[in-house]
Amino acid sequence: MKKILLEMKNITKTFPGVKALDNVNLQVEEGEIHALVGENGAGKSTLMNVLSGVYPYGSYEGDIIYDGKVCQFNAIKDSEEKGIVIIHQELALIPYMTIAENMFLGNERGNKVKINWSETNSLARKYLDIVGLKESTQTLIKDIGVGKQQLVEIAKALSKDANLLILDEPTSSLNETDSRALLDLLLKLKKERNLTSIIISHKLNEVSYVADKITVIRDGSTIETLTKGVDDFSESRIIKGMVGRELSDRFPKRESHVGEVSMEVKNWNVYHPLHKDRKVVDDVNIYVRKGEVLGISGLMGAGRTELAMSIFGKSYGENISGEIYINGQKVNLNTVSSAIKHGLAYVTEDRKGNGLILSNPIKTNTTLANLEAVSSKTVIDKHKEYSVAVDYKDKLKTKCPTVEQNVGNLSGGNQQKVLLAKWMFADPEILILDEPTRGIDVGAKYEIYCIINQLVAEGKSVIMISSELPEILGMCDRIYVMNEGKMVGELDAKDATQEKIMTYILQSAGNKEENHE
Repeated sequence: MKKILLEMKNITKTFPGVKALDNVNLQVEEGEIHALVGENGAGKSTLMNVLSGVYPYGSYEGDIIYDGKVCQFNAIKDSEEKGIVIIHQELALIPYMTIAENMFLGNERGNKVKINWSETNSLARKYLDIVGLKESTQTLIKDIGVGKQQLVEIAKALSKDANLLILDEPTSSLNETDSRALLDLLLKLKKERNLTSIIISHKLNEVSYVADKITVIRDGSTIETLTKGVDDFSESRIIKGMVGRELSDRFPKRESHVGEVSMEVKNWNVYHPLHKDRKVVDDVNIYVRKGEVLGISGLMGAGRTELAMSIFGKSYGENISGEIYINGQKVNLNTVSSAIKHGLAYVTEDRKGNGLILSNPIKTNTTLANLEAVSSKTVIDKHKEYSVAVDYKDKLKTKCPTVEQNVGNLSGGNQQKVLLAKWMFADPEILILDEPTRGIDVGAKYEIYCIINQLVAEGKSVIMISSELPEILGMCDRIYVMNEGKMVGELDAKDATQEKIMTYILQSAGNKEENHE
């Protein structure tokens, strides 16, 4: 029988107005990959924050038994000293420092007077080789993609002699190729170094692929633990544990009633704000109709977000050229406020960084994009603001004790609902949704899909950018395929398949290589 490396017994954690964890139990064996799954707000991240010392001993009830000993962690450094290292969803790397500097930040090589750079770089190289990252240790973090940044975080964890690695949504920002590479690395580290991992993920196909065991958490309680080779590991079985019922159809049915063209973008070109000679959107022509969900598919870095933000009041890019027509009329959307006035809204993929003010309550965030509707002579009517927020909380089924609660205290799925509420209250005719379900669970996804269907049923237009091909295929009436700044394909939903979308991308990449030759 394998050794139990970690046992969390009867963990209970309470925040004001809500019990986040209720008598949770978890056992992890040495050398296994153990997945934690559950809906947003189920308590997965809270449990890991208890384990890693983010929530110190005394702020929760229950016991952490690690390597046979009861532990009382008062800070992250305490758990790291035992070999428990957590990698959060928001990577803790400093963009303008090198890979080596980031890896040993707070764990510097040398003495109190001087850093030993030779040792720093040689050790960094050693651990980068283990994770398969070829970049120079002197490369700045800002100059590598998110997938490679994840590898730096894992190398950094290994440099701290990690025995138990906790990864919170490690693939949420990665494309399918980078995601699979990361999961394969975890399997390799398990095999070659007997590394134990706990992975939190909403991507159930990845969980089934990589995990030896899956523990399901629902509403702050442990429901069950499934074992590979013994229990049913199918996505439908995992979903049943998560939501407490069968979810027979991931995408709600919708009758399509597509009308006239609501917005057309012609000959659209955008250059990078820092690298002025680099074109990130190249002569794009697209249109969307009333009552239509238009999908934009493509790999990470294809230029989808840059396109969306540049259309939305030129909020990204330099030297932007091209024309935009709304309801047949040419418009100049040179600012975000002019875009909003013309009935355009953009729901960012970065809800925490750009979409919401986390330190402000739900009610404040809900009305931010349309303050005129809740104010008189620049004075906000607090009663109206409150009632609007409550109305959207009920409409979107946002889970929170009160709209006075700070958005930063909500789960990812509920934050996403507040972000949607903010732009729905602005009453746009055209809504651009950038990765609207990133990092949220299947139950919350379904609710957001229902909201999208409701919007197009009202005759509004939705442009949906997503890296998840099943989502694009399941939700959209028509799909554009984008690669390296260009539109390389267009498909009606009835003709679209994952293979056709990937063929467009690969063919365009092949054509570009031939042209270079």
